[in-house]
Order: sequence, then C-alpha cells, then structure tokens
Amino acid sequence: MAAEIDLENHPFMVPKRAVLTIEDMHVWEKSEAYADYLGFIMTLNDAVKGISTATKCSESEVTKGMVLLLDKLDQWIDETPPVEQPQRFGNQAFRQWYSKLKQRCDSLLQIALPAKFHRAVPELNAYLTEGFGNSTRIDYGTGHEMSFLMLLCCCYKIGAFVKEDNVAVVTRVFHRYLTLVRKLQLTYRMEPAGSHGVWSLDDYQFVPFIWGSSQLVAHPRIEPKSFLDNSVVQQYAGQYMFIACIEFINKVKTGVFAEHSNQLWNISGVATWTKINSGLIKMYKAEILGKFPVIQHVLFGSLMTFTATKRPLGGLRSFRMDVTERPPETPATPPD
Repeated sequence: MAAEIDLENHPFMVPKRAVLTIEDMHVWEKSEAYADYLGFIMTLNDAVKGISTATKCSESEVTKGMVLLLDKLDQWIDETPPVEQPQRFGNQAFRQWYSKLKQRCDSLLQIALPAKFHRAVPELNAYLTEGFGNSTRIDYGTGHEMSFLMLLCCCYKIGAFVKEDNVAVVTRVFHRYLTLVRKLQLTYRMEPAGSHGVWSLDDYQFVPFIWGSSQLVAHPRIEPKSFLDNSVVQQYAGQYMFIACIEFINKVKTGVFAEHSNQLWNISGVATWTKINSGLIKMYKAEILGKFPVIQHVLFGSLMTFTATKRPLGGLRSFRMDVTERPPETPATPPD
C-alpha cells in the first residue's frame, strides 16, 4: 500500500500488544492490520509465481539498503561467538547479539531508508527487533518471522517499497533474512518457539513454504514429490525457497523424513504446486493467523492498526500497492 500516508504529519507511534484475550481474536480477524498483512502475503505470493530466487529483478536502493542492514546483523554474529555453557540449547551469547540490535536498531533503519522516512523509524523499530527471536527464552518461531514480515509490510505502507520492488522484497530481502535467521538458529542453538513437533510444517518458518511453493508453480522439472530426492534438493536449494527449507531441515534433523517432518511428507503427495500453494495459505490463516498463542505477541501501531476494516480481506485489492515515483537515492552503507 503506497503512500496514503502524509509522512510529514502522520502520527507515528511505538506499537504495542492489543490481543490480550481469546475474545480479542475476533477483533484481530476483522482489523485493518489483518487485511493489510494477509493482502501483503497474497500480493507477493502472486509476484513470485514461477520466478526463481536467482532471477534478475529490479533492485531499488531501499531493497539494497535492507539487504545491507541484514548483512550487518550477520557480521555481528561472527563478532559474537557462542560461549561455553553447560546446557546444549539456548546459547547466552545470543543475548549479547540481541542487545546490540536493540541499541543500534534506529541507526540501522535510518541508514537503510531515505531521510524522508525517518519519522517512521520508532514505529518500524519494534517490528525489526522482534523479528529475530526472544532474548529471554533464546527461541525463534513463526511469530518472529511474522514480525519481520510486518516490518516489510509497513515499508510498503509508508511508500519506502513500491510495486516494482515486489519480486526483490521476496527474492533479495526476505531470502537474505532467511539465511540470517538460520545462522542465528544454528550458532546460538535457538529453541523452536511454540513448536508442535512432527505435526507442524517446520520448527521455525512458514511463509517461505508459501512463497517458495508459488515459485515452483508449473516448474518443468520439479514436481511436489521431487523435494524428497536429495539430488534435487542439492541442485535447486539456491534457486527456490521451498527447496532451501527442505535442505535446512535435512541438515538439522536426522532419521526418516516421513517421521520427523510428517506434514511435509504428506504435502509431497499433492498433485500440483498450485494446490500446495493454496493449501498452505489456508493452513497459515488457520494455524498462525488464527491462533491466540501467536497473535497475542503481535504489535499494533499507526501502520498495522487494530481497528475494524470495511475492505475485503486478502488479495491485491486489500493491500492496494500503487506505483509511485521515487527520486534517485544515495546507496546505503551499514553502520560500524
């Protein structure tokens, strides 16, 4: 949704929780935030249909700036190695990494975004800092993934991203985010947040399976059953997010795939990627957007608003991303 917002006068605010009881879920499901977020997911799902991660695409200075931001966070992992500790999971060095993120979040966003968007930084800050896990529990899950995606959605709402950025937001920015959070998970042995064991799609992520299955629609070689073939996984993990997810699962889990990843095993039997894609969207709405344990942590502000919408839910019309002209910008450089 581009630029219905008056950047100079809009009352930006620090987001806070609003879904405090089960009853609040009814408000959430009819809210502007729900409509915008679901529309964002569906719009970008359509944008990358049949497009591999390696495909050349339009890359604006804002998308490049966001990738540089994520590169800097990756560098901080290297500068903050795990500490020796008795317990196997939840390495306490993650808290040092996360503390640096909280301290420097504003400057990271100010460098990634042109100056005209800086008034929005205090509101965007909350979604960025919540997008990489919980520093107390040292865990990560689909709620943290959702927070980062809400950051990207907010960037559309203020006009920092525009329609021409759709493919790059998925294949450059979100793809870079995935490689970063996987490195966090492995380096600091992060626990899955709210995992349902073998009955969940994945311990940590969900949306890369949605957008990744859209990438594979009508692929001439890769059928749904193909992701069980390790040679296919090795060949195509760098080109398709869904396959990259399978590669990561194979890396971190041992044993029979049908036992440790039963939901994905079942998906491999579906006839087409189109059916898988539509099924995963329904599953996401039910198992993530429809679950109080996840949505109770969602933050609402002036951009993702907890007020009722009169607009249709889902799809391009609810997100309404318009093309806007953007002047040339100075390339972003990350802070030290």
